[in-house]
Amino acid sequence: MAVVGIDFGSLASKIGVARHRGIDIITNEVSSRTTPSLVSFGPRERHIGESAKTQEVSNFKNTVGSLKRMLGRSANDPEIADWEKKFITAQIVDLQGQLGVKVNFLGEPREFTYTQVVGMYLGALRDIAARELKIGVSDVVISVPGWFTDNQRRALIDAAQIAGLNPLRLINDSTAIALGWGITKSDLPEPENPRHVVFVDIGHANYSVAVVAFAKGQLTVKSTAFERHLGGRDFDYALVQHFAAEFKSKYKIDVLSNPKATFRLSAACEKLKKVLSANLEAPLNVESIMNDVDVSSKLNREQFESLVSEPLSRITEPLQRALQEAGLTSDQIDAIELVGGSTRIPAIRERILVAFPGKTLSTTLNQDEAVARGATFACAMLSPTFRVRDFSMHDIAPFPIKVHWEKSAGDPDDDTELVVFPRGNSVPSTKVLSFYRAGPFDVDATYADPANLPIRSSPFIARFSAKNVGPDAKGDLSCVKIKTRLNTHGIVSFEDAYVEEIEEREVEDKAMDVDQPEGTPAPPKKKKVVKKKPVEFVVHTNALDSTTLASLKEQEAEMHASDKLVRDTADRKNALEEYVYDMRSKLDDKYASFVQAAEKSKLQAALNEAEEWLYTEEGEDATKSAYVDRLDALKKLGDPIASRYRENDERSRAMAQLRETLDQYISHATSTEERYAHIDEKDKQTIVEKAATIQKWLGDMVAKQAERPKNVDPIVTVEQIGKKRDELIYFATPILSRPKPKPKVETAAPTPRNETPDPAAQQPQGEAPPPPQGPSEMDVD
Repeated sequence: MAVVGIDFGSLASKIGVARHRGIDIITNEVSSRTTPSLVSFGPRERHIGESAKTQEVSNFKNTVGSLKRMLGRSANDPEIADWEKKFITAQIVDLQGQLGVKVNFLGEPREFTYTQVVGMYLGALRDIAARELKIGVSDVVISVPGWFTDNQRRALIDAAQIAGLNPLRLINDSTAIALGWGITKSDLPEPENPRHVVFVDIGHANYSVAVVAFAKGQLTVKSTAFERHLGGRDFDYALVQHFAAEFKSKYKIDVLSNPKATFRLSAACEKLKKVLSANLEAPLNVESIMNDVDVSSKLNREQFESLVSEPLSRITEPLQRALQEAGLTSDQIDAIELVGGSTRIPAIRERILVAFPGKTLSTTLNQDEAVARGATFACAMLSPTFRVRDFSMHDIAPFPIKVHWEKSAGDPDDDTELVVFPRGNSVPSTKVLSFYRAGPFDVDATYADPANLPIRSSPFIARFSAKNVGPDAKGDLSCVKIKTRLNTHGIVSFEDAYVEEIEEREVEDKAMDVDQPEGTPAPPKKKKVVKKKPVEFVVHTNALDSTTLASLKEQEAEMHASDKLVRDTADRKNALEEYVYDMRSKLDDKYASFVQAAEKSKLQAALNEAEEWLYTEEGEDATKSAYVDRLDALKKLGDPIASRYRENDERSRAMAQLRETLDQYISHATSTEERYAHIDEKDKQTIVEKAATIQKWLGDMVAKQAERPKNVDPIVTVEQIGKKRDELIYFATPILSRPKPKPKVETAAPTPRNETPDPAAQQPQGEAPPPPQGPSEMDVD
């Protein structure tokens, strides 16, 4: 069973796998430990990850990014227009209430929901892990921002299932970081005096803070705080705006009017930002940014901090809020761990220290891979194939969740809503709700504080609808109990509904009643028994129904197979093209002595014909089988020539190995060494004769081959020489490796009964009797 953890990132993702030597962050097809979170649609296939990144500039309208930010949103979410749209290049569309993109794929307009696009991306991550582990990958743990809502979490699970994955758990980023930090610590205190650590994670598009209490074998998240619109992309955006304005004045070009130029400037600004993290000044140069204009500029750290003053001003507040909700002061914090690439910016570090005066910042974790490692640890803890140190996680809910309902006639409760899972409620958590009803009814689960949600379009989570509810046996309202759960994914579910019915049953009382008159039967004892009568119900959520999910999964499998066929076809085309140029070059070089004139002429004509076909319309877009057939036809002509060259190159080495083996076995067979003394001389002679026969065969073959031209097939092959060597080894080895026979043990004549043998009589004359025998050393414990 594969153990895989995925850090699903805004800019790029990382994959961790658990092996017996620990947690490894694996590399993709270009040996990079990060895979860009991009999906690009082309005229023949999809490009995902690294290949999508290479096409981002040239195919920006059909390249979809911001996957994590857009997943699970509806098309009318105001946050998209207010904030996210400036980071998106593909066309956004409304697909029956779901957010989607419109792209040109396979030469025609196509529309996909973000759930589908994320499923495509997760499928690529699955393939990367499968290639590394050389087994199929199914069970995974995926990290999500702590502020992800129920809709976003359900959408990610749907996307994983579309990709053929089984998400064992969605783990919050900060919890994964804390798990990776704490599970390896052997000096954690007792629960009465926990160690408090603040984890600050600022990545490409997200800022999270978590206060976590650690004790032996456990971690407890005390509080969390988020700033969803703060990350590295906001700093890059401010730099792009600054330099675009400068270049408009300096070079008279409008970079922002040209998407390709904007991409080039963004890449340069991101690089400049990283350089400024370690240097006081950095240059910016972009060749031919647009209209064949080369631009250059420079920026110092003070100017940079001035340009990004607005996002920097929002650093401190989440830290203070997290401390306040945890009920701690700065003095009670034992460590502050920084995670995420943006925490390398000096200005950010300075503002973090403002919230923790007198403290030092720690970077003991890998700032880029901490989330992936923690997610992989979480997967290993859920896997039966790995033994992980016992370590429990106690997470919390980021947003309060309530249920509300319509008031029923005769309902003794005047309220119509209840906060079931308040902010900071432990995860997972189960609650049982009681409703008095005489007929079917609905219960809606929603977020209690919609204004603070990342998705502002709707606070809806789920609707519970009870079906077969009626009055109880007495005609009164039935007490319907509903079990609701906030599970390990952070998703609300309604798991059970039932009505409790109380029955009285007679039970036998074996105890004698001393007050009962003699002859009077004792009254029967009765016991109340509670029975649960199930209530039929249905639950409506924003998750995909099973039919839609199965259809999308099938559609994704078809596109995956089509992409693979396109890649395989391109590989065969490249193989054909490579063979044409490689063989043509070798015919005039190292194969020159091994080819006959007629063969060379025929092969060259075939190579020329294949080359011409490759660059025709038919050869440019042929099927995989067409390329395979043409390559096979060329190899039928070229392989005999290549085989002669290879045989000539390897023959001398094979002959030398055979001669060495012959000499070795002849030497052993004629040896007077003690280890061969027990072998019969006739058997030794058969080895010598066998070796002589093979030696004569080798001499004859060498002489015949020397007379044979190089440009005809050899008289003896390397394979035949190898077989002769094996023949000698298999014949001689069993003879020479025979074990020595065991020495014969003579049995003494039996001693007549009632007679005691005389040791002196049995001892040869002139020899002293042997000393008495004690236990051997092997018998001593």
